[in-house]
Amino acid sequence: MASYHKPEKLPCYQAAREFRIKISNLCKTLPKTEEYRLKDQMLRASRSVTANFAEGFGRHHHQENIQFCRQARGSLIEMRDHLHVAVDEGFSKESEIINYYGCLETTLASINGYISYLQRCALTSKNKQSAISN
Repeated sequence: MASYHKPEKLPCYQAAREFRIKISNLCKTLPKTEEYRLKDQMLRASRSVTANFAEGFGRHHHQENIQFCRQARGSLIEMRDHLHVAVDEGFSKESEIINYYGCLETTLASINGYISYLQRCALTSKNKQSAISN
């Protein structure tokens, strides 16, 4: 994997950012009555994904970064439920939401790949430390 010096260069961050932008646009179509309900929840959860990536990236420690990525993943899974609510409550048609599900799944796969990468890095680092101390 390439060396990244900014979180926004990470492919998983870019996927999450694209998803956040799509969700922001979707929220503009929700009824005014949902301003402080579903709309607020969707905006917060989608923003949490990219914010957790950025915070984890800034920690410079694999295990902490992994934990923030897991929180980002949790917010993304929360978004899946919010999309279901948008359909179930009649605010959006399932046919309109399909694209959001696809983007969500792409982002989720990217996050999981990045977590796996960080876990391998943490293991490699741990093995190097163990070899040095022996």
